[in-house]
Amino acid sequence: MPLLARFWNQSFFIPKSTLTEKNLPDQSGWVFIVTGGYAGCGFQLAKILYQQNGVVYLACRSKDKADKAIKNLQAAHPSSKGRVVFLKVDLADLTTVKPAVDEFTKKESRLDVLTNNAGVMVPPVGSLSAQKHELQVATNVLGPFLLTKLLTPLLEGTAALSDTAPGSVRVTWAGSLGVEVLSPKGGVTLDHEGNYHDHPKNNQRVKYGATKAANVLLAAEFGRRYPPSSGKGVISNAWNPGNLQTELQRHATWYEMLFVNWMLHPAAFGAYTELFAGWSEQAGRAGKNGAYVIPWGRFGDFREDIKAEIGKEGGNAERLWDWCERVTKEYC
Repeated sequence: MPLLARFWNQSFFIPKSTLTEKNLPDQSGWVFIVTGGYAGCGFQLAKILYQQNGVVYLACRSKDKADKAIKNLQAAHPSSKGRVVFLKVDLADLTTVKPAVDEFTKKESRLDVLTNNAGVMVPPVGSLSAQKHELQVATNVLGPFLLTKLLTPLLEGTAALSDTAPGSVRVTWAGSLGVEVLSPKGGVTLDHEGNYHDHPKNNQRVKYGATKAANVLLAAEFGRRYPPSSGKGVISNAWNPGNLQTELQRHATWYEMLFVNWMLHPAAFGAYTELFAGWSEQAGRAGKNGAYVIPWGRFGDFREDIKAEIGKEGGNAERLWDWCERVTKEYC
């Protein structure tokens, strides 16, 4: 019953967003990175931030798609005093992450919010990353982890600046309804040495759910390792953007789309979820570090078996973080 209640709460009769482009304060002087920002709710989030004069980096693979998105954003808001910039990174290729961070830090001296928005869902069986990891694990987990790790010193430095409001510097991670309905017990499966255990090749949906649960665990573990009380001041949270009409379903079959189409919402609604996680005053409070945000911008919950792994010595959150450290170490 709790699972069914959370599924219903995150899918139907969702309250209106409390933070949108209509009441977001001016973002002049603030700098943001949105991965996968040229499509879907990432693009919609970038649109809101640029509209409010923010500096927005679209961290993506394709320069052509980014250039098109940038032109669309500039045309939609010609009076914006902000900037929107392409930052080339392929989260499925760990060798591209550090060069992207180096390029960013050459241009910018601050980073106020990192939104780990990009992801892939149920690609063809056997799809692998450049480093031969299962594609969903690479794109949804390892790439965002490495990007976040390399940008953490800049996030901490930004939080220490005199013009930075407490709790405004954040890193946010992409969860999904798949956390509830697709992920294995404990969110992810790790072997006795703490290494990520892949699932059978024909079970792409379980793999997807596990990567989304992994982000929930990493968001909480980041919050534990970098608590606001340490003086660093970086808030971490995860979010389920909602069931959206985006490119994320590009690998879904026609009968899967027939089943889910009726419960999908415009991508802009998902941007409101991300906006709440990264920009609302409520999510910036120290007591909300490691929180989970659900559609369209409110605090929610997830399965007890996943929650039990957070903050526990030797739990999945800690062991997953350590595995990500081991796998990405040579790319730092």
